[in-house]
Amino acid sequence: MDAVLALGANLGDAAATVQQAVRQLGQTPGIEVTGVSPVARTRAVGGPAGQPDYLNLVVTVATRLSPKELLAAGQGIEQAHHRTRDVRWGPRTLDIDVITYGDLRSDDPVLTLPHPRAHTRAFVLAPWSWLDPEAVLSGARVADLAGQADDAGSVTRLPSAEDGHGDEVNEHGETGEADETAAGPSV
Repeated sequence: MDAVLALGANLGDAAATVQQAVRQLGQTPGIEVTGVSPVARTRAVGGPAGQPDYLNLVVTVATRLSPKELLAAGQGIEQAHHRTRDVRWGPRTLDIDVITYGDLRSDDPVLTLPHPRAHTRAFVLAPWSWLDPEAVLSGARVADLAGQADDAGSVTRLPSAEDGHGDEVNEHGETGEADETAAGPSV
């Protein structure tokens, strides 16, 4: 089954954390990382005031895990990065959300699918649209939803290895040095 996961962090070394989390997802039995979006820097949405900015990205996976097993795998990775759940929408070392699981719709309180707030959050939608410009969520183009989200103005795409800057995690969960001769715009 194909699924979309959103990752975010705003405590500690957020860049290293999200990169490690992608790698850990790819190393989890039953999960194959098939795509990794560019990283976005975003303001915190909701929760306590004064939080540091988040680094967010989206990964697509092919999985043999059930939706709840996929959620549990993500929560296990969160726990490995010392995630706590003290304050709703508070700062965190790592957050991994299951956004979609194929076309499955579920109102299960443990895992609602598609994610109940994803369609309003540019910090999920923008990176997803960068990874897959044709992506659709509940019948609407993800790129269109990203532009309409209340937090659309807070999303900044960070330079990636494809732009000729920095390290990036590939679809196999591996990092590689950027080719400094690569041409491409920094956005």
